[in-house]
Amino acid sequence: MTLRKGSNGTAVRDLQQRLNAAGASLTVDGWFGDATQKAIAQFQDKHDLPRTGYAGVRTLALLAGESRNKFIQSSQLLAAASLLGVSFSAMASVAEVESNGFGFFACGRPSILFERHVFYREVLEQDAAAAAELATKYPNICNPARGGYTGGSGEYQRFAIAYQFNPEAAICACSWGMFQIMGFHWQALGYPSPQAFKQAMDMSEGEQLNALVKFIEADPVLHKALKARKWAEFAKRYNGPAYKENDYDIKLARKYQQFTAASKSQGAENVVAA
Repeated sequence: MTLRKGSNGTAVRDLQQRLNAAGASLTVDGWFGDATQKAIAQFQDKHDLPRTGYAGVRTLALLAGESRNKFIQSSQLLAAASLLGVSFSAMASVAEVESNGFGFFACGRPSILFERHVFYREVLEQDAAAAAELATKYPNICNPARGGYTGGSGEYQRFAIAYQFNPEAAICACSWGMFQIMGFHWQALGYPSPQAFKQAMDMSEGEQLNALVKFIEADPVLHKALKARKWAEFAKRYNGPAYKENDYDIKLARKYQQFTAASKSQGAENVVAA
């Protein structure tokens, strides 16, 4: 759920009450106006959340008293931008457009999508007979063809079965976290093992952001496109040739303009989904 300017109703009243408990002085009227937007921005600044002026999953969770340990922080985005030699607005654009929203399911485990065709490929490279046997007995887990998706946290059921047969192949067969980076990239990104990569993804969105930075650094063409803000080239490299179907390049360009304008009006570059 996201509450933003123009929202109204019981959820906004609850939000205003929580903001007041955190130090704001709002009239609790159930209407999300300028005062509520300002109070949220101040709360986000205080807690090192990316400053948006609207209440998304991270902001609402912190207002509810949940731990902030797993949430991405503005200082981490600033550090990532510095490492890559790009502006905060460029980094924020990538972080919002190229993420799946949030790095963890409601159950607290990192978001994943299990790819049965990748599991088949990984097992095949180790043992062709084992791959053939698994494909026959468990076609929803091991299959040369894509598919079989459960979606959401249900993907962990498929992952758990695959993990029993081949832990490393199972990790490699999942896309992980906020930026859905495939596990089979573990070595190229400098992790000592698939298990080490998984452990990092389990820790926090900040660690998932670190993986994104490593992913960009490992691809000089991708990195160069980001530095030059050549969004079509970046999207093609990151999302594949079908990037235009989802208008990733257009979304990146639009977000960059929005973040740049917001940073000028706020006097600092500190905006991304919160």
